[in-house]
Amino acid sequence: QVQLVESGGGLVQPGESLKLSCAFSGRTFTSYAMGWFRQAPGEERDFVATISLSGSTYYTDSVQGRFTVSRDNAKNTVYLQMNSLKPEDTAVYYCAAVRTIYSDVLVQSRVEYDYWGQGTQVTVSS
Repeated sequence: QVQLVESGGGLVQPGESLKLSCAFSGRTFTSYAMGWFRQAPGEERDFVATISLSGSTYYTDSVQGRFTVSRDNAKNTVYLQMNSLKPEDTAVYYCAAVRTIYSDVLVQSRVEYDYWGQGTQVTVSS
């Protein structure tokens, strides 16, 4: 069974940065595409970024150029570097994993992910 544990959330001011981490365990990390989603109060859980087995990435438009997703296969960890944070980035951030045999597949749909972390709160406020 895959387990995902997010960390790195917190309270920051607009324009500042945060780096989220998601530690993966229980299966072979290099067989899983990874994604980041976020959910604000009263809203649905929305796609933020995804990274394929080969390291290809894709972002939602609102974070393109500000956020960077990466993976360290030696550490079984996926990261989300968030720069130039805005109040509208405030949400609980979740990482997710889906097993795939395709090295370049980028998974954006929430329903395709099999495993989820517990989430970490990011609050951007002055």
